Amino acid sequence: MHPSIEQPNAATQHPNTLRVELDALRQEYASKVGPADAEYIRGVRAVARSAKVAGRLLVHFSLEPISWSAGVAALTVYKVLENMEIGHNVLHGQYDFMHDPLLGSATYEWEMVGTAKSWKRAHNATHHVFTNVIGRDRDFGYDAFRFSADVPWRPFHLVQPLLSPLSGLFFEYSIGAYDLGLLDVLGPRSARGEGPRRRPAHEVARDLWAFARKVARKGAVEYVLYPGLAGPFAPKVLLGNALADGFRNVWAYAVIYCGHLTERTATFSEEELATEDRTGWYARQVTGSSNFEASRIVHVLSGHLGFQIEHHLFPNLPAWRYPEMAPRVRDICERHGLRYATGSLASQFASAMRRLVRFALPGSGERVMGVSPDASEIKEKK
Repeated sequence: MHPSIEQPNAATQHPNTLRVELDALRQEYASKVGPADAEYIRGVRAVARSAKVAGRLLVHFSLEPISWSAGVAALTVYKVLENMEIGHNVLHGQYDFMHDPLLGSATYEWEMVGTAKSWKRAHNATHHVFTNVIGRDRDFGYDAFRFSADVPWRPFHLVQPLLSPLSGLFFEYSIGAYDLGLLDVLGPRSARGEGPRRRPAHEVARDLWAFARKVARKGAVEYVLYPGLAGPFAPKVLLGNALADGFRNVWAYAVIYCGHLTERTATFSEEELATEDRTGWYARQVTGSSNFEASRIVHVLSGHLGFQIEHHLFPNLPAWRYPEMAPRVRDICERHGLRYATGSLASQFASAMRRLVRFALPGSGERVMGVSPDASEIKEKK
């Protein structure tokens, strides 16, 4: 066992009560889901659509820098909302109760180049089940980067402090590649030689073809069709669309790193899953995630992933309810000795970057450990 960077209180009190309290909180808010949630997401979608129209028009018809910049900003807002508050949450099934094909997890296809089908398999069915389990959770480090002492150091990790931020500029493509399993050869592999389960080649080929078609379709619209319609003003439209995509990618990169990869997010081994029940799963979601504190508008633009702990505990509940739930979740966690990691957006991002640099170097023997409630005291399985 590696020494811990920050060892939380391992003497979690009454672990069964932890499960009961979090289950009760989930049920309380699940019973509230209804018209208010439908009104909220439809309102967000209306704002996003308005921003899209305004952005397209301003980028296309602007004749001076101010209105063009306003158009880029509006288009960025659309892309951020569509990706974070709408797309991510819809694909988690948070609005399936509406039976609206435009907002249903089975039929929704977001603007990101990665397909919804591949993302749901890699994210919903893998990351949210095996959160921060080295060798199973490919979200942890996004295959290419090292964030744990359980992942053997390799020479190419030395450049990850440069490559990781650079990947943020093209984050939708990076995520699309990892969703397909194209980066499995890079890791993460644990010190025991384990690595992510590779998918059958025919499945990867099928999904790769769907990914390539979507990349081509999106590229044709953003970087050929719209600029072409502008005639001699094509360069400014091309640049505006590229900037909006870039800003959205960098924002998604920052939000996701703040929630998953700060210095206080714990890692776990596959052996620890053998005795894990629902209480242990709850504890792993809490100690394997981090929140950040920000204004209401920033939380909306982040898809409410500033409440990453609440999202990992209750991924199917409408995310706009997380701010109301968070104080109660924090109280439950603190009473049960679970570390509830939170801080400002800037401090959490800085923490993630420090972790990125720390594990880029060989010889790091530190591991951030989570809480594993005493399995002997836990009677009820998931």
